[in-house]
Amino acid sequence: MSFLTPLGGARAPSGRSLSWFPVVGLGMGAALGAIWTGAERAWPPLVAAAVVVLVDLGATGALHLDGLVDAADGLLAHLERSRRLAVMAEPGVGAFGLAAGACALLARFAALATTTPSVLLLAGLWCASRSMMALVALTLPYAREGGGLATAFLDGTGRRLPVAALGLAGSLGLMLAWRPLPGIVALLAAVAASAGTVALGWRRLGGYTGDVLGAAGLVGETVGLLVAAARW
Repeated sequence: MSFLTPLGGARAPSGRSLSWFPVVGLGMGAALGAIWTGAERAWPPLVAAAVVVLVDLGATGALHLDGLVDAADGLLAHLERSRRLAVMAEPGVGAFGLAAGACALLARFAALATTTPSVLLLAGLWCASRSMMALVALTLPYAREGGGLATAFLDGTGRRLPVAALGLAGSLGLMLAWRPLPGIVALLAAVAASAGTVALGWRRLGGYTGDVLGAAGLVGETVGLLVAAARW
């Protein structure tokens, strides 16, 4: 909770924290789904969607959005590997990052505004995104030799792949309970989008970073929401 949200105070995470990523994602998604349902009863769908997007940013401390913006600046520009890592560590925002962040927020807002509110949908997608983050951190090499935000997960105490896999299985159950066919397709699209983001990071950086994890989670959620919003 301390790493993925502003709640719990400032505490250093460890490898064991990865086991709780799916649980935190499940709780956050369920809470956002409940807020979404309540907000649409009080406001029109457009306002309710904006409320959910804003609450999600606050609940994550904009951590994943920051990861997406930094990853876009580093991975999409034509740079050498060392320069990519340096750009991702800089506090400024470039054109690629600005465009990626704006597109993600717009897509999330539009998808939520045109979809019937559902606790199951958001719980499933948010749990899947955090499960993917944990799987990546447990299986792929870390790109920064000097360390970074995600270095705390490399202490070897959290090699709990079954927990992360169970998180994805739980996400599948939630998506099936939401709507069987659209749920499966939306979940597969979300996982594929997250994996594609990580694959791009691996190809251009030689591994993952904290920014890549955040980008993978946010991209996966966004693609899942877009697929769920399709005219099934």
